[in-house]
Amino acid sequence: MLEMFWNPRKAERRPWEMFFVGLLYGSLSLLIVRWIFSQDPVLSKYSGLMIVLFAVMFTMPFMYFAIRLEEEEDARMKGFFNVMKGHAKMLSAFMWLFLGFVVAFSFWSIVLQSPFEAQIKTYCVINRPSNFEGCVNEYLPQQGQAIRETGRITGGERFLEIFSNNVYVMIFTLVFSLVFGAGAIFILAWNASVIAAAVGIFTKYDLKMLPVGVARFMIHGIPEIAAYFVVATAGGMIGIAAIRHKFRSEKFWKVLQDSVSLIIIAIIILVIAGLIEVYITPNLF
Repeated sequence: MLEMFWNPRKAERRPWEMFFVGLLYGSLSLLIVRWIFSQDPVLSKYSGLMIVLFAVMFTMPFMYFAIRLEEEEDARMKGFFNVMKGHAKMLSAFMWLFLGFVVAFSFWSIVLQSPFEAQIKTYCVINRPSNFEGCVNEYLPQQGQAIRETGRITGGERFLEIFSNNVYVMIFTLVFSLVFGAGAIFILAWNASVIAAAVGIFTKYDLKMLPVGVARFMIHGIPEIAAYFVVATAGGMIGIAAIRHKFRSEKFWKVLQDSVSLIIIAIIILVIAGLIEVYITPNLF
C-alpha cells in the first residue's frame, strides 16, 4: 500500500521527496523489529539483519518499477550524454532514499541505544581487520568500554584496502541486480545500516552529534553509494532487457552497451570516493 504514494515517475520530478520515504521506511523497519522481535531469544540476536530485511521489503516495489522505467527510457535515448542525463534523475532519487535510510537508522540507533551488532562487526572487519575482537569489544556499548578509533592504517595501503572492499561490494551489487532485478537494494540498505553503525561509533551515541556524524561519512559515502546505485541500475536494466527483448535484438545490445558504460563510470566514481575517504575526510574530522 505504501508504494502507491511514491512512484518512480513522481520521484523523477521531485527526487528530494525520496529522503522522507527513506526516513519513513527506515524508521518503520527499525521500530517494527524492536517492537516485535526484541523479546525473542533467538531473533533478537539478528535484529540488525532483520531491520535491513524489512527496509528491503518496503523498498522493493519502488526499486523494481524504477529500474523497469529506466530500461524503457534507455531504449529511446540516443547518445552517451543523453543516456547519462536521463539516468541522473533516477539516480538522484535513489541517493535521497539512501540518505533517508542513513539518517533514520542513525537517529533511532542513538535514541534507543540499540546499535546494529552485525553492522558494527562489519565496520571492524573493514577498519580493524588485524584486531577484530578488540575492535568489537571496544565499540559495542554493552562492553562498557570507551569508544575511540585507533590502530588504522593510512596512505596507499588504506586506499587499496578501501577500494578493493568497495569493488567487492560493487560486484555483489551487480550480481544481485542481474539475478534478482531490484534485489540490489539489499546490499544498499545494508550499507546504509553499516554507515549508521559507524555514525554511532563516531558520535559516541550522542544525539547532538548526529549531524556531524552523518556529514563525516557522507562526504565520501555519497559518491561511493552513487557508484553502487549506478551499477544496480545497469544490472537491473540488463536483466529486464534480457526478458523483454531477444538477445540478438538491437534494443538489447543498446541497453547492454549503455550498461557497460555505466559500470565503467561507477568504477571511476569508486576511485574518487576512496581517495576522498583516505586523504580528505580524516583531515576534516
